[in-house]
This record gives sequence, C-alpha cells and structure tokens, in this order.
Amino acid sequence: MIYELLHPVVTPLATAIWRPEVVGRDNVPMQGPVILASNHRSFIDSVVIPLTAPRQVAFLAKSEYFTGTGVRGWISREWFTGVGSIPVDRDDTRAAQQSLDLALAHLREGGAFGIYPEGTRSRDGRLYRGKTGVAWLALEAGCPIVPVALQGTQDIQPVGSRLPRRAQVRVEFGPAIEVAGRFDDVPQGRARRELTDEVMERIAAMSGQERAGEYAQRSGDAPA
Repeated sequence: MIYELLHPVVTPLATAIWRPEVVGRDNVPMQGPVILASNHRSFIDSVVIPLTAPRQVAFLAKSEYFTGTGVRGWISREWFTGVGSIPVDRDDTRAAQQSLDLALAHLREGGAFGIYPEGTRSRDGRLYRGKTGVAWLALEAGCPIVPVALQGTQDIQPVGSRLPRRAQVRVEFGPAIEVAGRFDDVPQGRARRELTDEVMERIAAMSGQERAGEYAQRSGDAPA
C-alpha cells in the first residue's frame, strides 16, 4: 500500500532532479519471479533500482535502515518498508539464512527480488567477487536473473555524506540469465559458483568496473 502511494509521487520528483539514464527496462520480465542482481556503490542504490525498474522490487536490507532516527531515519524506514524490503542482521548468520528463506518465499509468490551479490557496497569503486546467495535463490526458485549495473550512484551520497547531491546516474538492466534446466547435472556447490561468476561477469561488462578478485570487506572488518 505504501509503495502504491509513494511511487507515483517520488519517481517523477527523483527523475526531475537526477534525470537518470535508464537502459534495458524491457529486459525485466513484468510477471513471474525474477532476481535483479546489481553492483553496489551507495546506500542510495536500494532507492534508485526500485525507482527505475518497471515493476516493484523487494530487497534484503540492513536492519539499520529500519531503525534510524530523525527525518532521514523516518524516510529510510518508510521507503524500505513500503517497497517490501526484508531486514537482515548481517552479524547473525542464522538471521541471514532466514532472510534468504523469506526472499525465496517472495520469489515463489511471483515477486521480483533485488540483491547485491558483493554483499556490501564497494568502498573503492572496484567490483568484488560475488557471494553465492544469488545463485542459491535462483536455482531454488528456478527463476531468471537480470544483471543490473549502476553508475554514478556513489556520487549522489558519497560515504560519510549526510545529504544527497545531484549526480549523473546510469542504470542498465541486462538481458536475463535463464537458469531453469541449465544446472540439473552439475553438483550444487559448483552450480552456485558458476552461476554467480556468470552474473558478476555480466555486471562487470556493463559497469566497466575493475574486478577486485576477492570478497568485499565490510567497514571495520579485518582482512581474511
């Protein structure tokens, strides 16, 4: 209900301010389950994709996005709740799996689900190795994956900034990667790794980002 109220108002306003270049919207199926797998440049990514996608997209979102204070906290909470985002505590592995289970239920109900395979936003602009949760979801749901490449969102709200800025943003939805039937004879672990790597290769080709070749470290994490 909140989505139906906010989207017709927020989308034209945001489009007028930032004028994003949007490519490949027709690659997103309008019906049935689909995963939108994107690179992750900024906090604002989970606002940009729902605003530019041709259908409602739900995300796993950090639990902090639902608990902020002040005006910004209220806006964040209302938006992520309105688009159907599922809160996840990144420091609790059991909660993370429960959230993936909820995401799978959303897909099995025919919804569109957005995910960042890198696991966290890139702090240096490089594209990091994808984690296999995206492939697990796609293989379990038997649904296609649409790779998404974001450019410029890091300039809307740079790390450490409090207010959004005007910036040139480009959103590209790539051709869907079909999953059903492709990995029937492949061991599960190998299938998840191969599919995840394919998704990241598509994203890299569209975004032009340098490949990091390693997993991203969350802020405050020690290198593995």
